[in-house]
Amino acid sequence: MARLRFDCSCGSFTVEVYPEWAPRGVERFLELVGEGFFSDCRFFRVVTKPRPFIVQFGINGDPAVAAKWQDACIDDDPVTQTNAEGTLTFATAGPNTRTSQFFINYGDNSFLDSQGFSPIGKVVEGMDVVRAINDEYGESPQQHLIQQEGNTYLNDEFPNMDYIREVIVEA
Repeated sequence: MARLRFDCSCGSFTVEVYPEWAPRGVERFLELVGEGFFSDCRFFRVVTKPRPFIVQFGINGDPAVAAKWQDACIDDDPVTQTNAEGTLTFATAGPNTRTSQFFINYGDNSFLDSQGFSPIGKVVEGMDVVRAINDEYGESPQQHLIQQEGNTYLNDEFPNMDYIREVIVEA
């Protein structure tokens, strides 16, 4: 188990990741943290309507860094945990397409389990901060434009978007 603190524009929250849940996923997540990948990453997809769903992040704000990881897929882990409120889960575009994008579940999203979305950890402190992440833009940001233009696009078009300042390994 590793414990990590997300220092964000909206406050801080703490996540624990569990290799026994999803070994490949945890290894990739910690690799990204070790490289400082998440620093200045935006929460670009925040879906709270019609019901609380997810908050998604993991496209680096520097297009050159984002490009390095865009096609660096890892194999799926079996789903051993349910997508419950507060779980941290890899986003995918289909089987064996996990790269650098993650989401935190805002509620019971167990319907995602059968679709191969494998949680790697959970929020253990600060779920109120996660729930306070600005949702005014919903699903409006275009991922291909984030990949191409990075934070320049996001800052110009979505100036109030919350972001990760740094992810710090605590234990």
